[in-house]
Amino acid sequence: MGRLGYIVRCIAHMDYGALFETVGEVHRRSGKNRVGLFFDIVKCGFKYGAGYKDYLLLEFETMTEAQRATFVTRGVNNTIVSMLNDPAYYHIFDNKNEFYTAFAEYLHRDWLDFGAATKDEACAFLEAREQIIAKPRDASCGVGVEKLARADFETVDAMYDYLKRADADLIEDVVVQHPDMARINPGSVNTIRVYTVLADGEANAVYACIRMGNSDRPVDNINAGGMYSPVDMETGKIAGPACDKQFRVYEAHPRTGTVLTGYQIPLWNESIAMCCEAAHKVPQMGYLGWDVAITENGSLLIEANNMPGHDAFPQMPSQAPDKIGFKPQLQRYIKGL
Repeated sequence: MGRLGYIVRCIAHMDYGALFETVGEVHRRSGKNRVGLFFDIVKCGFKYGAGYKDYLLLEFETMTEAQRATFVTRGVNNTIVSMLNDPAYYHIFDNKNEFYTAFAEYLHRDWLDFGAATKDEACAFLEAREQIIAKPRDASCGVGVEKLARADFETVDAMYDYLKRADADLIEDVVVQHPDMARINPGSVNTIRVYTVLADGEANAVYACIRMGNSDRPVDNINAGGMYSPVDMETGKIAGPACDKQFRVYEAHPRTGTVLTGYQIPLWNESIAMCCEAAHKVPQMGYLGWDVAITENGSLLIEANNMPGHDAFPQMPSQAPDKIGFKPQLQRYIKGL
């Protein structure tokens, strides 16, 4: 029922206005007949689990059926999640306080459950720090994350009142990233997203990308204005230009001019080993995306995702000029995919 249920939900909740806009956009760039494109997009939804956004971003209109079948679409990604992840354990990854408790050994920073703390406990935490990061408990994609400086408030009480009004759930130390990571973009903590798959009791790091901020916000999420580049799993070097959600391709970071391809990620082997070790802590979750920050003192976990985004795989047209997607790489570890 997994794939069929996904398709039924998509049909029921589809934004048909956006679908027809996509048809028009693909028509303008390809010159193909609108009616034919409409039915082709619908067919790809049923056959490959590709939503109209997948069709647009991946340029499905240029591919053969065999090529389309190699791509990890939204539907394929959801199938992997349903195959490998037990929903009974989602709460550990959806709730940041639960995640921080379960994976405390990998955090390497202090934090406080602001929603449950007394005012005295919270003010003592704030008083001891020049800056903090405030996060909501359940949000994703960097939504609601703020970096706050104590100096910007008249008193600690005023800072506390601001956090209460903002419905902050968690406050934590600011992560000071490794100079080699800051050199890419100092305005955000630039993290590594590492995808792990548990197969036959072994944790496998199957893919990784570096996520870089490109806005005035302190987050690197591609849904919040950031960009990403694939990383060579063997060397830890950035393997190609960056892409963002608007199709833009960056050979160098636009804010710093740092050339991306070939850039060496520090402490690479340590970061991969940490994710593979952490993947064994909740073996009921066999497919996870770990967000790793790298500091001068080592690697640490920011969070993990029980539904890793398929949009970070190296499948954009500039990243897959042979029109072969990432699905064959995952099929090496996931039987029946």
